[in-house]
Amino acid sequence: MWASQASRSARRIVQAQSRRRLYSTTATATNNSSQYKWFAMGGLTSAAALGAVNYVYNDKSNNSNNIVPQQAKRPKEQNKTAIQKAFYELQELLPAEHVTVDEETLQLRGYSDNSYHNEGVPNIVVFPSNTEEVSHIVKIANKWDIPIIAFSGGTSLEGHFTAPHGGICISFTEHMDQVVEFHPDDLDIVVQPGIQWENLNAQLKEHGLFFPMDPGPGACIGGMVGTNCSGTNAVRWGTMREWVINLTVVLPDGKIIKTRQRPRKTSAGYDLTRLFVGSEGTLGIVTEATLKLAVRPEEETVAVCDFPSVRDAAAVVPDLTRAGVQIGAVELLDDQMMKAVRMASPQLGYEEKPTLFFKFVGSKAQTEHEIKIVKDLVKKHKGGQFKYASTQKEKDELWEGRKTCLWSATLLKENASIWTTDVVVPVSRLPELIAETKKDVSESNLPCPFAGHAGDGNFHLFILFDKNIPGEFEEATRLNQNLIERAIKMEGSITGEHGVGFGKKKYLRAELGDNTIDLMWTIKNAIDPKGIMNPGKVLPDQK
Repeated sequence: MWASQASRSARRIVQAQSRRRLYSTTATATNNSSQYKWFAMGGLTSAAALGAVNYVYNDKSNNSNNIVPQQAKRPKEQNKTAIQKAFYELQELLPAEHVTVDEETLQLRGYSDNSYHNEGVPNIVVFPSNTEEVSHIVKIANKWDIPIIAFSGGTSLEGHFTAPHGGICISFTEHMDQVVEFHPDDLDIVVQPGIQWENLNAQLKEHGLFFPMDPGPGACIGGMVGTNCSGTNAVRWGTMREWVINLTVVLPDGKIIKTRQRPRKTSAGYDLTRLFVGSEGTLGIVTEATLKLAVRPEEETVAVCDFPSVRDAAAVVPDLTRAGVQIGAVELLDDQMMKAVRMASPQLGYEEKPTLFFKFVGSKAQTEHEIKIVKDLVKKHKGGQFKYASTQKEKDELWEGRKTCLWSATLLKENASIWTTDVVVPVSRLPELIAETKKDVSESNLPCPFAGHAGDGNFHLFILFDKNIPGEFEEATRLNQNLIERAIKMEGSITGEHGVGFGKKKYLRAELGDNTIDLMWTIKNAIDPKGIMNPGKVLPDQK
């Protein structure tokens, strides 16, 4: 494995340093019961092996908040010996610098400023370079019954990569972020999970192609596959599920499978590709993804229009659908959000009113035709001035409000944290959902601007609260729960694109019903009988 005696020496030095760190943190954890009890309650940990001890503590306790279903198949109780032995085996497998128990690295792989579901850190972080290494890592974890958590972009909002039971974090952003194969004639590309979608599109631009998904900045393909993400383009291009041709997956026992071949269509067997898309790492670890690509449109332009009320603006969307307009995107920002945008960028000249942002893509003739149709539709619903761009500079300026609204929202409250919610309903129910939500938040002391992917019924409420003021976090939690329950009653879903993770699993049964959840558990237990793949995520407790 090593090319020279010098590199072997360097490896032994790093191994020795990591082992000393592992021993010292284990001793700290073992001798401080109050510290590991704090972890069991959700507090931060400062030692790598602490997670292993805490896993045992959580497993043995009668705490009703224990997130491991009592009837679920799950890892055996871990201990420091299992973690240490796994650590040694991992360092024999990988270069020493690709295996770490460094405290800062563990924290970065277990906690996120974007999420309020930070349940713990892993014991060990590894940085593999290929599928075969991932397979061997998983075999080691399976041997010692240690949880495995995949990590790519780290932009999760629902605690997807938090480690409530400790375990081994497989981090892909360092060495598995490359294009593996590119087939421009077939409009597909094979990539590793750590590649960012923005970087991928930058590479594709010179070929006149692009990958249509557009979640938040920094998102990587691995996480995008795991959560079945989408973004503002979903109304035209659909979700991640429609753009994944096949996957290379490492199963919980370390076996490597490819879900299908490369053609755009097939009738061969079960659709395993779709099974893994949206599974959030609970069934296997995705190490390669073959993605469909699209030809860059000849024309792309944007338009904005304000309205006297949110209901008037939302009512435009069903008419767009019935008119057969193949719009690129249609985004709705309410008056509070537009107030924030005006505060952040007064030079853009937006009105402090509910506003629709439109994106038109296609041929020049097509976009001109659709602009005319939309211009007439907004008038029907009391729309104000309809502004559309004719130059690239105008496009950038008109779309700027939508692009920056999340960070603009923080201006509405001093020392604000943002709870970003995510629900989706049938498009025809969106005006009703918005109206009821606006009524609910009007009775709250927290500012709650929103932005919605109005074209497909996806809705994000941004709840602003100060975590240092007593009661505000609880109020944010209440508003989020009300929104979720409201969406379910309207035949909607608890998540349109952010996934379930740890944060929303308790609502999944209300949306899907007992029989559906039981079938999901049957699949989970059949593929992952030891329960080591991202445990505590997606599925609610078994009854």
